[in-house]
Amino acid sequence: MRSRKAWRVATAALALALYALLWAGFAQQWHWLTVIDGFALHRSHQYGVAHPGWVTFWNVFCWILGPGAFRLVALVVIVIALSRRNLRVALFLVISVELSGVVGESAKAVANRPRPAVSLVSAPTTSFPSGHALGVMAAVLALLTVVLPIAHPRLRVWLIAIGAIIVVAIGVGRVVLCVHYVSDVLAGWALGYVWYVVCTLMVPQAVPITAADETPAVPGNSR
Repeated sequence: MRSRKAWRVATAALALALYALLWAGFAQQWHWLTVIDGFALHRSHQYGVAHPGWVTFWNVFCWILGPGAFRLVALVVIVIALSRRNLRVALFLVISVELSGVVGESAKAVANRPRPAVSLVSAPTTSFPSGHALGVMAAVLALLTVVLPIAHPRLRVWLIAIGAIIVVAIGVGRVVLCVHYVSDVLAGWALGYVWYVVCTLMVPQAVPITAADETPAVPGNSR
């Protein structure tokens, strides 16, 4: 357990360092980062303008599997957890999933990076980091943390694979739609992971959703 905690803290520190590096890179207009962001944006814009259906597909995809959808799923799980008196799971999902939007909007306000001028769809607020990438990363990791312990062993690999595909696909979709630079998405993933790890430290050892936090005392038993 301690080694797992230490590993999470270490990887979160690396993710935070990556986030800081990307922030400094766009703020200082580092050449290598500008080239990467510009190349991906240019190609995405060219293809999107020539293929409107492609843009529609990714816009709908990012809406259906965006942070809002995962917050609704988490809300259902929170209600189930509360009905089973599992306060730790409920609290964990509230802070890790439901409050991830606050983390994203706060980070956006601080960085204050304008959206790409060639956006193919409308998007509110600023660009860095990607709120979709952050929110989906945190939500997928949090929900997997709650669901995997009660899932069938054969199902766990599939759940992890599906979660990873969704996280990557949402990030790609935001670049395809030209509403984010590649660096925005990478930063969103990094900060989303950091937030998830912080939440696991704030609410440690969340028991399975099917179990209560405490077992009622047996009448007459003073222990």
